[in-house]
Amino acid sequence: MAEFRAALEELGHGSVRTLLNSGNAIFSSTESSTRTLAHGIANVVEERFGVVTPVIVKSAAELDAIVKNNPFPPPEAAHSRFLVAFAMDTTRLHELASLSSLVQPDERFSVTAHAAYLHCPGGLLESKVGKAIVGRAGRSVTTRNWATVLKLSALLGEGVA
Repeated sequence: MAEFRAALEELGHGSVRTLLNSGNAIFSSTESSTRTLAHGIANVVEERFGVVTPVIVKSAAELDAIVKNNPFPPPEAAHSRFLVAFAMDTTRLHELASLSSLVQPDERFSVTAHAAYLHCPGGLLESKVGKAIVGRAGRSVTTRNWATVLKLSALLGEGVA
């Protein structure tokens, strides 16, 4: 993650902080287009690390909306079984709504204007929706559990924007 942080700084981003070892980062930028930011980061990740992966960038306001507009916030004990799906393109995000027919009786699933939310008490690997989101149906989205989303939000609250 130190190399990823350095790569973001070399792109001209400031106040770069990373979280965990899965490509989570927050930073400040003079560029206002999240699409432009995502494209630039994807290019540097491919060039520097040899990894071709979709990059999804959300502004601080967008992440704040994702946290505040969660339709069914889980209790702390369930954070690891609560998945949030992010997409650069709202069309891709709303395509996930077709997975509603896979929801099992103990699960909750909602697609909003900002993100898709899945609570799977039986575990992600036991959830048909969860498997679909992290599989083929979710090719153009990325997912994070609720604990990670809250950690990213807390980092932003520490003044990195």
